[in-house]
Formats: sequence, C-alpha cells, structure tokens
Amino acid sequence: MKIINLIENTEGVKECSFAHGLSFYIETKTHKLLLDLGPSEETIHNAEALDIDLSEVDTVILSHGHYDHSGGIIPFTKINSKAVIYMQDLAVDDYYADDGESATERYRYIGIDKDIIKLSQANFVSGDIKIDDELELYTVKNRSHELPSTNKNLLVRKENGFSRDDFQHEHFLVIHDEGKNILMSGCAHNGILSILDAYIDKYQKAPDLVISGFHLMKKTDYTDCEIREIELIAQALMKYPTEFITCHCTGTAAFDIMENIMGDRLKYVHSGEEIIL
Repeated sequence: MKIINLIENTEGVKECSFAHGLSFYIETKTHKLLLDLGPSEETIHNAEALDIDLSEVDTVILSHGHYDHSGGIIPFTKINSKAVIYMQDLAVDDYYADDGESATERYRYIGIDKDIIKLSQANFVSGDIKIDDELELYTVKNRSHELPSTNKNLLVRKENGFSRDDFQHEHFLVIHDEGKNILMSGCAHNGILSILDAYIDKYQKAPDLVISGFHLMKKTDYTDCEIREIELIAQALMKYPTEFITCHCTGTAAFDIMENIMGDRLKYVHSGEEIIL
C-alpha cells in the first residue's frame, strides 16, 4: 500500500508546491485513488513532479464540500474522465466563512465549484456506503463531543440566511488493507474525537492508523482556553491504540502543542511526502 500527500499547507518535497488545501494519492491492491484534490490545479502539477499518473486513478473521495479540497477536481477531469467521484449530496450546498465585521467582504464563499455538480463522474451519496471490501465511507450521525471552537465561523447559507455549519456534508474514508484498518479524513470538522467514537461504534474497535487534519489552525494567537482545548484533544487521542498522522488545517502551532503530549504517536506529513506504513 502507498499513501502520498500531493499537497498541503507546508513545504515538503522541493519539487512540489504547497498551499492551503489537501490531497492524498493512495494505492491499494485493487485501487488507485485520491482523497481530495487540493485547492487548484497545483495538485495536478505536484502529481506530475512525483511521477504519479492520475489518468490511472479509478476512485476520488471528496471529504467535504470546501474549495480547498475540491479546487483540483475540474482540472483532474480534463485528464481522467473515468474515475468515480464520491461526495455527500450535501457537499453541493453554499458554504461560507465569516471573516468578521472588519473584513472587506465579511462572508466569503468557501464551497465547491458548482461545475462539479454537472460532472457525469460525480456520485452523490447520503450517509454511509461500502464501495467494496477495501473501501468504505462513513459519517458521524451524533457527535459525542462539542465541535472544535475553530469551526465557529464556518457557515452554510440557506434561503432564510446563514446558520452555523453542522458538517453533515463530511464523510470519512476507511481502507481495509492486509488486516490493517486506516481511517482518513480531510479536516475532521466534526471533531476527531467524535469521528473516532463513530468509527468504534461502527467497527467495534479503533483504527490502526488515522490520517487527518484536525482543524485547529488559527490566524491569530491561541487563548489559554484554546490551548487547553488542543491539549485535551491530544490527551484523549493518547488513549487509543492508534498512530496519528496530521497536516493541513491542524496548523504547525497546534501540532507542536499536541506533539509535546503525544510524542512519536503523532507525525506531520508535508507537501509531496510519502507516508511510510
């Protein structure tokens, strides 16, 4: 099995661009697939730099309906018209970030390119789905923990105005490979602890490996309460018999706080790097 990060926020392999977004290339015994496609066609260029032939990909998983995970989908379909693209049906809704009253434009659209909806390759699902014996998607039905505080400015726009996003458009990839179970998430907007609880409820045991952003990044300094929130998440993750790899929206500052608690149980993967399993 092979897992390579195609793009994320931090510099890694020197031939690869880095940008706010996320994409992973994965090879299993029977699949070549992508989890997310980053913010733009930079993801495609990085794959070329890493000698990855995206025309051979058979499956694409869009983890949730945000631009920084979906911006490379339309460029990808120019070179691959056969791969099935799985997304929750709610991923097509209008998602926004509230940048505050002082912003030039307070409500900033962060949803997907609406042309994605028209793609013949797009496969809209509602809730959990078993793709085959290797790949499954599942959702969080009832969160067991509060949403991370860093989600508070993320909104969905409906006919009656803006409301706080409840992230029902987010699903999670489970890969079963040679007796190992790998859980992959884009941003873990539902909260990594709720996601793990939902996983255990479904599969009756913890995953062997989790690869996910934790959506703990902030543009400003953390308050004492926010630092404590990050510490409590790290302490809770230590209770699982699981290895964790993170990137993207966790942010390097939050990663440093968590690493101080988790040690080598938590690693960071940078743009273009391969995860050694």
